[in-house]
Amino acid sequence: MARDDAQLSQRPRVGLALSGGVARGFAHIGVLRVLEENHIPIDYIAGTSAGSIVAAGYAAGMSVDEVASVSRVMRWKDVGRVTLSRLGVQSNARLEEFVRARLPVKRFEELRLPLAVVATDLKTGSAVIMTEGDVAFAVRASCALPGWYVPVTDDHGRQLVDGGLVANIPTAAVRGLGADLVIAVDVNSEGAKFIGPPQSVIGVILQSMMVIQRTAAIHQLHDADVVIMPKTGHIRWDEMQRADDLIRLGEQAARPCVERIKHLLEPIKETPLKWYQRRRRQQQQPLDDKRRVSPLR
Repeated sequence: MARDDAQLSQRPRVGLALSGGVARGFAHIGVLRVLEENHIPIDYIAGTSAGSIVAAGYAAGMSVDEVASVSRVMRWKDVGRVTLSRLGVQSNARLEEFVRARLPVKRFEELRLPLAVVATDLKTGSAVIMTEGDVAFAVRASCALPGWYVPVTDDHGRQLVDGGLVANIPTAAVRGLGADLVIAVDVNSEGAKFIGPPQSVIGVILQSMMVIQRTAAIHQLHDADVVIMPKTGHIRWDEMQRADDLIRLGEQAARPCVERIKHLLEPIKETPLKWYQRRRRQQQQPLDDKRRVSPLR
């Protein structure tokens, strides 16, 4: 443990920000696999909507292969069911049950890695960043697609909906946890390249949300040091059965970024100055600048 702490103190703390993107969020698993294979450390993780599902599993101590196995069996029936409500077509309580049944730990305080999950306060329109309490509930709130799923009410009486409305790429959330170096994964960078209009009501809602999110994403990506963009534009957001394809696309996008990340993690090595170089530097320092010798500086 002492050795790990020493290594951490000598390098930037790395945060991973996983975007929303419904089924496309499975591409995050491929990114995680490549980062692990190349021994790139992850100290903090944040997720929005679909990204929160992958982030929660990884933060809870599940291996990449275990998270991938869950993605292969997950279907829409595991996410929601029809409900009698004026606020939505379905309740996504099933998603909370699905996540809770598979996480090895249930609360933020028990996680292996610090985690932030982003939802939206429907009344104020502000981001709600959850870092404590029930992880499965937080994931459910972050994935409550407005107009389709009934908003989720938290202990403070707030109606929470999909975090993608305000922070689809949670770079600020993971930096707020303490990350020095932020790696963002945007699974929606290519938009929608598939041919034809959406084939369902949820498809229309999803595509409308993605149009809105692109403008906000530009600013969110500016807060990242490295951006990984899986080429998922040809896959619809509701194609959950394509988990293996999406994982492979995540791997392909992450590999070219590995060297840049490693470069950013390397400490800057300064060549020791020779005695005459030190003397020259001392001679070049202005002697009449009182601020340089002031005990108050």
